Amino acid sequence: MTRRRFIADTWTPTTATLTGDQAAHLARVLRATPGQIYDIVAHGFLHRAEITEVSEAQVLFRLHEELESDAALPLHLLLAVFKFDHMEWAIEKATELGIARITPILARRTEKHLAQSALKRSERWRRIALEASKQSRRTDIPEIADPIPLKQALEQEKSSTRILLSETEQNTTLTEALEKSGQTKTTHTIAIGPEGGWTPEEIFLFTEHTWQPVTLGPRILRAETAAIAAIAITSTFLT
Repeated sequence: MTRRRFIADTWTPTTATLTGDQAAHLARVLRATPGQIYDIVAHGFLHRAEITEVSEAQVLFRLHEELESDAALPLHLLLAVFKFDHMEWAIEKATELGIARITPILARRTEKHLAQSALKRSERWRRIALEASKQSRRTDIPEIADPIPLKQALEQEKSSTRILLSETEQNTTLTEALEKSGQTKTTHTIAIGPEGGWTPEEIFLFTEHTWQPVTLGPRILRAETAAIAAIAITSTFLT
């Protein structure tokens, strides 16, 4: 039987602690008791762990042996902010697929009210990533950055493989671009535009920063669909 897995809120080299909702769930719902064994992710590693103390405020574990685990995909997603319910779905599924980092982007065609509210949503997006990490039995949580303008994101991006999903590109596919890069161990970054796509000015910015435009095929996909399709295709290349 697969053991339940939790991600520690705090830890030392030999112990881990769950607090808040996680502790309350263990104490109230699972009725955990000292001596029970769970899988605990602490300081980036997966451990078999034994409960030593239980309360609704915190559950303390003693860490035992380290277990084998999978690393996150070396994949960074620049995701233009779009309708929040669709964005949350994309973040959840991207986390399940193993992405390492997501940076929400304030694009020209991001609706004004969404751009104004995006920063306040960051903590909710991080909670969604945490829950999706636990559900999918990840041993880490993807980094969800605060939303930033596209120009700033492009100036900060240092990955060697930078791929732009573009509706205007008709020839080079994502798979072809990945194969051409020939790099499977370094971080790859993929940019997904908002509803309505990137503006010509934004496309020019990408070109200035030497991004490779690619297509996912002849159909026009919603942003969240394009994100998941791109991650799934890239994951087969990186794993």
